[in-house]
Amino acid sequence: MSKPASRGRSLARSLAVQALYQWQVGGQPIVNVVPHMLTDHAEPKTDAAFFTLLVEGVAEHVNELDEALRPHVDRSLESVDPVERAILRLGAYELKMHQETPYRVVINESIELAKVFGAEQGHKYVNGVLDKAAKDLRPFEMAAEKKTS
Repeated sequence: MSKPASRGRSLARSLAVQALYQWQVGGQPIVNVVPHMLTDHAEPKTDAAFFTLLVEGVAEHVNELDEALRPHVDRSLESVDPVERAILRLGAYELKMHQETPYRVVINESIELAKVFGAEQGHKYVNGVLDKAAKDLRPFEMAAEKKTS
């Protein structure tokens, strides 16, 4: 993947966290949040199609994403900080639905998002939860990686 595409996807993930936070906290329908975020908050290099895919995908699959995350959180998912919950859902969505993105990329991007938007040590929590979730959601990828290392 080229650097510009990578940068566009990183910007899309960043915007997606903000959109998911707004959706979770504000309760607006996701169909209203997406165009608002693209119009008012997207940077020029943001991969708008990827952003839309992520946000709509998380909203559509939120129950199964929460089920995938639940065994790996140390409290109820509803009590996890809303920003970190948005990041966890986004990470779980990519791990589950976008096998073309290496799990390490998903986790690293999620950690960076938590450093920017989350609580002071939130990135450590996000890392721990998604690392455990990846073992369930990407077992073959993780096993193949262990064989080569």
